[in-house]
Amino acid sequence: MRCGAPIATVLFLAATVAAPAAVRWNDINKQSADWYAGDEARAIAASIVQYQTSEGGWPKNTDMTAPPSAAFLAETKFDHRAPTIDNDATTTQLTYLAHARTAKDDMTLRAAFDRGFDYLLAAQYPNGGWPQYFPLIPGYYTHITFNDDAMVNVLVFLRDVSRGEAPYAFTTTEQRVRASAAVEKGIACVLRTQVKQEGNLTVWCAQHDETTFAPAPARNFQPVSLSGAESVGLVRFLMNIEHPAPEVIAAIEGAVAWFKAVPIHGLRVDDTPGADGKKDRHAVADPAAPAIWARFYELGTNRPIFTGRDKVIRYDFNEIERERRTGYNYLKDWPASMLEKDCPRWRVKNKLP
Repeated sequence: MRCGAPIATVLFLAATVAAPAAVRWNDINKQSADWYAGDEARAIAASIVQYQTSEGGWPKNTDMTAPPSAAFLAETKFDHRAPTIDNDATTTQLTYLAHARTAKDDMTLRAAFDRGFDYLLAAQYPNGGWPQYFPLIPGYYTHITFNDDAMVNVLVFLRDVSRGEAPYAFTTTEQRVRASAAVEKGIACVLRTQVKQEGNLTVWCAQHDETTFAPAPARNFQPVSLSGAESVGLVRFLMNIEHPAPEVIAAIEGAVAWFKAVPIHGLRVDDTPGADGKKDRHAVADPAAPAIWARFYELGTNRPIFTGRDKVIRYDFNEIERERRTGYNYLKDWPASMLEKDCPRWRVKNKLP
């Protein structure tokens, strides 16, 4: 894999400023249209181009507002430099390049965006899903990955490209057609992976087997389950489909009904110091607490489940180890806004009772 810039980018890189960016990495796609034509924005674009891999994608968990360091280039761990859609990687960079290209077109930006776009389409399985990493890496990484909204991010990006929405008005007719076809395949995959229980549509697991479509585990603390987190992004994506087909409506209705059936009442999550003074987190009984949902629900029973690095299924959040209690979100109000706001608007828009 390559992280250095090709010869064609030399003039572009030389014309930009390599000073540290004032805008934080998490905010690079939230700036005004004029900002993307400025020196700071161009410098970030140049930096992002340098991180693009030979396959066309980008690695995750990396602040790319500054060019890659010697330490980064020397890193050999696959998940530090391998191209992926995990943790907002690749779609974040492509969106930024689209903003920069819209503000001030450039051959280098064109090439980088087009290669990244082609990378996403090449990574899609024939069945419509996307793996976490491409090229494929053995292990759970090959599963159809809804975890952390990875596949939803790709679908939203491609949907916006297919519509020619800002900042993608520069895309070609061919790119829009290809993006639309990929989205249709992706929707079919989403519908096919939705879990049924006793004949009723529910939600999704955070990842599904790429061959059988069955719910699949990932890391030790990510068991086979129904997801109270990732399923929210999938429902919202389906709700944004124009003129939804009956099967899409049924998928949304089934998921919404499931979410309404499994909230946890009378419990809040507190971040408090432990006896040693270090950060800790516990679930505490509180009759006045607003509804929350579990990240993982047991298949068949819909019971909230909690798993630490020991892979043991537990039914009490407080029983898993502190490192996981404080280092991962197991309980939250993920679907609350979707149920309270998005769903009613969707029903009105589509004239549903």
